Amino acid sequence: MIESDTVRLLRECDAGVKMGVASIEDVMDHVSDEKMKELLADCKSEHHKLEKEIQTLLEKYHDDGKDPNPMAKGMSWMKSNMKMAFNDSDQTIAGLMTDGCNMGVKSLNRYLNEYEAADEVSKDIAKRLIHLEEKLTEDLRDYL
Repeated sequence: MIESDTVRLLRECDAGVKMGVASIEDVMDHVSDEKMKELLADCKSEHHKLEKEIQTLLEKYHDDGKDPNPMAKGMSWMKSNMKMAFNDSDQTIAGLMTDGCNMGVKSLNRYLNEYEAADEVSKDIAKRLIHLEEKLTEDLRDYL
């Protein structure tokens, strides 16, 4: 049971990291404030670091990981583009990113509870990803 919960949690972290990176990439070209661009770039870099750790662990379990749900990714992209079509201000982008981070934190906490038999290394990765999302939300408050 431990191995299957570990793999499942890692897969969800993998999907979450990929979704975070894609979301940041979707908005980066629209950000005007240099400090905000830097915050997003730093967060993206941290996501990539976690992604490498996750991939290393998944390879250990002979698993390919998980891509974000195509429907969720498509809906996120559509929401972002519709809102930015009307107002592509840094405030709008901060709101979109905050909403996405909050959804990620909620999902990851649910998976931590659901896959409670996962090993501590995988749980730590999930917690670090949650912390990363919470920190970005906090950092973006000045732009809301």
